[in-house]
Amino acid sequence: MKLAVVGGGSTYTPELIDGFARLRDTLPIEELVLVDPAADRLELVGGLARRIFAKQDHTGRITTTTDLDAGVADADAVLLQLRVGGQAARDQDETWPLECGCVGQETTGAGGLAKALRTVPVVLDIAERVRRTNPDAWIIDFTNPVGIVTRALLQAGHKAVGLCNVAIGFQRKFARLLEVEPGQVHLDHVGLNHLSWELGVRLGGPDGENVLPKLLAEHGDTIADDLRMDRRIVDRLGVVPSYYLRYFYAHDEVVRELGTKPSRAAEVAAMEKELLAMYGDPALDEKPELLAKRGGAFYSEAAVDLAASLLGNGGSPVQVVNTYNNGTLPFLPDDAVIEVQARVGHDGATPLAVPALDPLYAGLIANVTAYEDLALEAALRGGRDRVFKALLAHPLIGQFDYAEGLTDRLIAHNREHLAWA
Repeated sequence: MKLAVVGGGSTYTPELIDGFARLRDTLPIEELVLVDPAADRLELVGGLARRIFAKQDHTGRITTTTDLDAGVADADAVLLQLRVGGQAARDQDETWPLECGCVGQETTGAGGLAKALRTVPVVLDIAERVRRTNPDAWIIDFTNPVGIVTRALLQAGHKAVGLCNVAIGFQRKFARLLEVEPGQVHLDHVGLNHLSWELGVRLGGPDGENVLPKLLAEHGDTIADDLRMDRRIVDRLGVVPSYYLRYFYAHDEVVRELGTKPSRAAEVAAMEKELLAMYGDPALDEKPELLAKRGGAFYSEAAVDLAASLLGNGGSPVQVVNTYNNGTLPFLPDDAVIEVQARVGHDGATPLAVPALDPLYAGLIANVTAYEDLALEAALRGGRDRVFKALLAHPLIGQFDYAEGLTDRLIAHNREHLAWA
């Protein structure tokens, strides 16, 4: 089995490598190719990756290349984890929206749109090159904004599934609080990528006992603190929102907070510099503790599980993924991409049935889906007017003057990445 990781020079990659090494019985990799245009980072990350495999007695071969076509050739699956423009572009995404009084974040609002506009054309080019080399390869997208990027891939006819670590993070957290094995915890996870809610937490499987009321009663403070939300929000809703809902439920508070400290991108850039220095140490043969602060917890385990299922090598039969709606949420078009529990196998992902949603959640999901329609149109076809309409449609913006000002700023800060600008 051959896997390729596009964006393999990311500081995230040792997390992925560690999962591949530990879970080699689930996903027996014979060859792993790390692909990245940044040769210097690739050398550091690749060296550590080989040492991690060696320490854990993994017999698979790890290679590195800056040549995308060579790297993905004959791959059974290709994982996408790239960041167009790097942390510098992310820093801009997180700062210029604040000038208009709107949240600055890399996956939602104006910053999220900027990331989508930069990313979708690049990802589609990569996917076309994968298809030319091996049309049967699966594409697993971890590149944000996952929902929009996955929809672009699916609409272009690629064999693609989107993946995020939010759900597996909740699963592991709830299992720890309940003192059970993670595999015993099934989430009623419903929504879009970075716009989701845990409507139930079931023990034993989809039909198991819902212990969410017990979790909230006994561990509500811990859960709310982890979400960085007031416990009253969690108690009033009676569900657990994704921490990304904080940008919606406490928007103005978040804007004030972001204006008082360095961007997350600046923090991550400093962390990456330190991590890369560590990766260059020939004595290091495991992922460093600092990597946990970088983000992406449990990403490797989710990726292994998904790849194993798609490639017919086992894996959990039910996983939270991003895939076509196809009637699952009846208020959305079939070709919307949603994030729910799905049955995953060699034919792809099929969402499980979802109970009728409260309008409180359905309304926001529908609104953001409409924005994502417009965002994808802007990413595919370009043009100032399309960017403006997407911004105006976003529930975190929604005012004419804000959308006008943000459109100008978005184009000015991303001109080098926008062919039409």
